Amino acid sequence: MASSLTKDSASTPGSEKTFLGHPRGLATLFLTEMWERFSYYGMRALLVYYLVSGGADAATGSQGGGLAMTAATATAIYSVYLSMVYLMAMPGGWFGDRVWGARKTVAIASTVIMLGHLSLALPGQAMFFVGLALVAAGSGLLKANISTMVGHLYDGPDDPRRDGGFTLFYIGINLGAFFAPLVIGTVGKEVNWHLGFALAAAGMGLGLLQFLFFTRHLSPKSSLVPNPLTPQERTGVLVKVAAAVVVAALFYGTVVALGLYTLNWALVPLTLAGLIIPVAVIVRIKRDKELTGSEQSKVNGYIWFFVAAAIFWMIYDQGGSTLSLFADGKTAGSVFGFDFSATWFQALNPLYVMALAPVFAWLWLWLARKNQEPNTIVKFAMGLVLIGASFFVFIVPMAMAGDGTKVSPMWLVSIYMIQTIGELCLSPVGLSVTTKMAPQKYASQMMGVWFLAVTAGDCTTGLLSIAGVDLNGTGIIAMQAALAVGAGVAIWMYRKKVQALMGNVH
Repeated sequence: MASSLTKDSASTPGSEKTFLGHPRGLATLFLTEMWERFSYYGMRALLVYYLVSGGADAATGSQGGGLAMTAATATAIYSVYLSMVYLMAMPGGWFGDRVWGARKTVAIASTVIMLGHLSLALPGQAMFFVGLALVAAGSGLLKANISTMVGHLYDGPDDPRRDGGFTLFYIGINLGAFFAPLVIGTVGKEVNWHLGFALAAAGMGLGLLQFLFFTRHLSPKSSLVPNPLTPQERTGVLVKVAAAVVVAALFYGTVVALGLYTLNWALVPLTLAGLIIPVAVIVRIKRDKELTGSEQSKVNGYIWFFVAAAIFWMIYDQGGSTLSLFADGKTAGSVFGFDFSATWFQALNPLYVMALAPVFAWLWLWLARKNQEPNTIVKFAMGLVLIGASFFVFIVPMAMAGDGTKVSPMWLVSIYMIQTIGELCLSPVGLSVTTKMAPQKYASQMMGVWFLAVTAGDCTTGLLSIAGVDLNGTGIIAMQAALAVGAGVAIWMYRKKVQALMGNVH
């Protein structure tokens, strides 16, 4: 990476060093995000396997030492955990804007994530849940602020280097996500769970150290608190938080004292919160009397995209739960005599993204020049149909494995590819349309609303698991596939109505 830091002879006076032609601070943020994603996706690759692992299996040589939970409980915990990461992005942005500033928030978030992984590296169910909570909170804090800091490096929205800078940053995300299952996943699943979690902590530690060491290359704007709390507001927030903590402590203390506590006492409230909060946020924006008629119309149109995204992420994020369990128990773990860990399947999505994202960027431009590029509505419909199609394909290997036969890994290779193509149709344009359709008053908050679609989708999966629905059954897989394809067809059929609601946004 160091070789890419060169003198830019065409730069401003002083001939400052650059990172591939971009401000040098981009290298700092690139590496911070890469190591954070390395730790996050490494732990995610292990999570469901650790939850369902019981005693060691002498026949297969697999390690034990996990929490020996059912697949349904593991899927619920996994889904709620993912939903909380995205739910925490909203308060994370609030801390950056009103309390610490983006730079300090990212440093604190990285520390919290590292401590979370260290907690996971310690045996015991209590430390596991402490670690999970810390990683979720830290990831939410970091996610909301590090992208803002990338933007601070450039001279406003019109800086010609800005889009390229975010593209490089996106590569850092996927590099970390690609190597994590191969390294952390293999060590954790095949050698020792807690050693794998410790490697995730080490990865985040490296990211934090280089962030602190090279923080001088970041924009001074990243240290500012854009809208600091007044003393009265700070007091009000502290009182409300303290009151909420006391009420929760008294409630759960009573439940434990009466001997009624089970894991569902934690999972159900979190799952319901992940469904209620997104709806409440959208309703609050929709009912704002200060919005113009045009803005109200755009919010109505955006609800279509929000619901579509929630359905998409509900299926997509099962790549780390339902598909992972199928990979471990019913998929052959070797190709041409080469054995590999089931965690390696988790490296396929970031690999496909890095390979296909430039192809899609070129394709949309090529179609645009011919005046044939699909609009946002059609791209969303394509994404939904593709994610549904991936689960229809999934039914085939599920049926083949019904008699105990282990299917070819190429089935999952194909399914992950279909899902990634769907992601590239929906996710980038979803981010773009969110910024375009946001009412002026909620310009910053609407990006958090987009993340809440992920929260809603994952919490739907969690709620189904808590209710006892077997997400690893053929019937429920077919129902989800039909729901996604049906939603895609519905959006396409009503595209003129949605376009009318979008006004001048295309």
